[in-house]
Amino acid sequence: MRWLVLGAHGQLGSAFVDAVGAEEVVGLGRRDVDVTDADALVRTVVSHAPDVIVNCTAYNNVDGAEDDPEPALQVNALAVRAMARAARESSAVLVHYSTDFVFDGEAHEPYTETDRARPVGVYGMSKLLGEWFALDAPQAYVLRVESLFGGPAARSSVDRIVQALREGRQAPVFTDRIVSPSYVEDVVQATRGLLALRATPGLYHCVNAGLGSWADVGREVADALGVSHDLLRLTSVHDVTMRARRPVYCALSNARLEAALGRPMPHWRDAVRRHLARV
Repeated sequence: MRWLVLGAHGQLGSAFVDAVGAEEVVGLGRRDVDVTDADALVRTVVSHAPDVIVNCTAYNNVDGAEDDPEPALQVNALAVRAMARAARESSAVLVHYSTDFVFDGEAHEPYTETDRARPVGVYGMSKLLGEWFALDAPQAYVLRVESLFGGPAARSSVDRIVQALREGRQAPVFTDRIVSPSYVEDVVQATRGLLALRATPGLYHCVNAGLGSWADVGREVADALGVSHDLLRLTSVHDVTMRARRPVYCALSNARLEAALGRPMPHWRDAVRRHLARV
């Protein structure tokens, strides 16, 4: 199987390239192809004749997107439209990663794939448009992830908590944001599992099992490190001013993913401890 990974130097893309290993994989970063140049992107992708296109590119500046929407729309939406076109021309499967930010965060139980997407900011809207464009490919898997951590290019919220606690500093954590953390190693294995099993294409929530607040994540990290719970507990609604509104409750149900894989996803607490054993 020939894999083409776009965004290969980012957190998820680099983990994907490492995991594929000895199999035939080409990883392209921003220096290799400008994803905002649709025609050049299609030509580059088709020239590699991939069996699977894995899109790990993303514009993630949530606040910046509010003031300057164009970069977010170019990378998160229009580039994905070009990838769907390239997938069609090369008869390839398209794998595209999306986000919990397509939801408004007003739920009280984990979102499922059938729940209505209702983004509250430009970033979330750009990612939702990207989902629609990706699903226009003949065979597409759109995998929503959230609160990614791990991988060779680790620079996540989990890693910032780890660094603060290891250095004896207070780690700021939100008590009101409820998430389903996603360990990149588990996301990659789940993605490859869907393809190996030829699961029904479409939309999946690709997150670790369980949910918790960022304060819960901080306590788990502290316990795993064997240090005190020196956490600065904040609320995202009252204690921090951010340009863009964030969804507060954004846990995702991975029941559809687990049914397709025929196995449960590892719990996020287990994933955190595996990550800490490697960093």
